[in-house]
Amino acid sequence: MVGIFRNYNPFGIIFLFFYGLVLRFASFVRPQVPEPQDGDGFFYIGLLDFLSGIGTHMPQLYSILAYLLVFVQAMMVNGLVNNHRLLARASFLPAMSYILVTALFPEWWGFSVGLVVNAFMIWIWSQMTGLYNNQKPQWTLFSIGLALGICSLFYFPSIAFVLLVGMSLLVMRPFRIAEWLVALLGVTVPYYFLFAWLFLRSEWDPSAFLPAIRLNYPGFQQSIWAWVGMLMLMVPFLVSGYIIQGNILRMLIQVRKSWSLLLLYLLTALLIPFINASPSFSYWILCAPPFAAFHANAYASAEQKWLPVVIHWVIVLFVLGLNGWMLVS
Repeated sequence: MVGIFRNYNPFGIIFLFFYGLVLRFASFVRPQVPEPQDGDGFFYIGLLDFLSGIGTHMPQLYSILAYLLVFVQAMMVNGLVNNHRLLARASFLPAMSYILVTALFPEWWGFSVGLVVNAFMIWIWSQMTGLYNNQKPQWTLFSIGLALGICSLFYFPSIAFVLLVGMSLLVMRPFRIAEWLVALLGVTVPYYFLFAWLFLRSEWDPSAFLPAIRLNYPGFQQSIWAWVGMLMLMVPFLVSGYIIQGNILRMLIQVRKSWSLLLLYLLTALLIPFINASPSFSYWILCAPPFAAFHANAYASAEQKWLPVVIHWVIVLFVLGLNGWMLVS
């Protein structure tokens, strides 16, 4: 299977689609109906209200939408990694890795606000990676800020990704205060229109849309499946980190900076579920895009050809076992 996706053959897209369906077949048999949580923004709550008319009678709708989002995002990750040459050769391994990573936990199979935010964040990640050689970055930075502001209206704690934008500017560009201000201006634009709309409707209550920020420990259902899933998530990441560390001096400066940005993305995404935490593990799916890129590097760059094959099939067998357990439990 790794060999199929190692080639950049257009037929790989078809294999990817059915590959992903097999890895989460239990989500279509026993679909999850999403419920809004405290940190969810009014855009996401409104989206759930819109979908509830059909979703109440056909809960599989949420599984279908979740998988379509995962598949589109997998192709976005694939295009980003290939276009910025993070791997030695173009392939469908990044897309395969994203589909596989998002299948490791049952909470990541369903439709969630984290999955919606990932669509924005993958695009933002692509734009940030291109800042290195962008001669006129003002519009790009404004667009990044605007997309991030919209993200926070779906899931308010995602506003913390502003830290990632700041770190990307430090990594990718020389310090210019004007560029930072343009990015911050983009973040504020959605809130400007939101507050103007509230004012014109005489419904001025920003606290209803801007929940208080608090830090606490996010709980989740701890089981042997969850701990093994975390192990499956970490092993290819550590293998990839070892490979990158060994080759870092031979990388182009832009590629080196891109991997640094990916690590910062991962660290930021790992911190966000601690903001206005809830017992749902679904918010941790924000970590999936950077993890997928590191996993793809492990599959593509390992010197021992047997290693990525073994890692891949161990994870696949784990995911299939998890599907079976979810159906019988």
